[in-house]
Amino acid sequence: MTLQQIMSKYRYSIGMLLCFVLIENIAWIIEPTFFGKLLDALIEHFYDHEKVNFMLPLFIWIFVYLINVVGGALHRLFTGGVYSKMYADVATKVIEESKSKGDQYSKMLVRAELVKEYIAFFKDKLPEALWQLSASAGAIIALFFYDYRIALVCLAVVIPVAYVNNTNRKHVAVLQKDIHDNQEELYRLIENKDTSTIHQFFNNMIPPRTRIARWNALSYSIVKVLLVIIFIVVLFICVDVDNFSTGKIYAVVAYLWTFIGQTDYLPDLMESLGSIKDLNTRFTIDSLRKDIEPAVS
Repeated sequence: MTLQQIMSKYRYSIGMLLCFVLIENIAWIIEPTFFGKLLDALIEHFYDHEKVNFMLPLFIWIFVYLINVVGGALHRLFTGGVYSKMYADVATKVIEESKSKGDQYSKMLVRAELVKEYIAFFKDKLPEALWQLSASAGAIIALFFYDYRIALVCLAVVIPVAYVNNTNRKHVAVLQKDIHDNQEELYRLIENKDTSTIHQFFNNMIPPRTRIARWNALSYSIVKVLLVIIFIVVLFICVDVDNFSTGKIYAVVAYLWTFIGQTDYLPDLMESLGSIKDLNTRFTIDSLRKDIEPAVS
């Protein structure tokens, strides 16, 4: 069962959960703006002794915050049932397809285990990808309202960050294929009941996972060095050039941290994408074989 087939069959359930994620994300993205306005109102009221109405900014901020909470709660509420059912259905389908080809039972179980990576992608990685995309785009758009130069600096770094992580994804995809190949060979080792060979199987998993970790560490380090330079430039613009108020500086720094924070998840996301790409190719080939073999016979 391929990625496209799963998305087609469960499009409504996946779409509903992603809508909840998007509601949570949008509320979280705009929250710093309203908290910054609340901060400025409180400072003017308590320190400058001006008759500033801080209650309206307070209620608006609380409302936005509660929207974030509701979106997050609904997403977490329905996630368990939806993805548990999805795993049960997809694993059963994969085992049935494997059985129709005459595979050993042990290999069917290995294939069912590989399906967990599909479910983990939909449950964890897809919401993370949506969050990274919406948070990065939202942060850049929000920064345009404070100073277009800050937004342009962040926009400029997207290209090298994307290049580094795409390079990482390509290398990791090759290594993920090696891992999946080893996993699918496990059934033969179990059938032979050779413990020394099984030990070698687990040792064979070490080199590709180690190389994946090295690529993830390299891409993470390069991106973080690029972003710290941007952070220093933006702070200089905020404090020395624009002379922003305390609330505006808070909002800009919050958006900047939101933009920078998304890079923490990119190596894991690239690893997951590489794994899903190989699984999709693997299951697509199996589906084609299933269609071709009856026609040939």
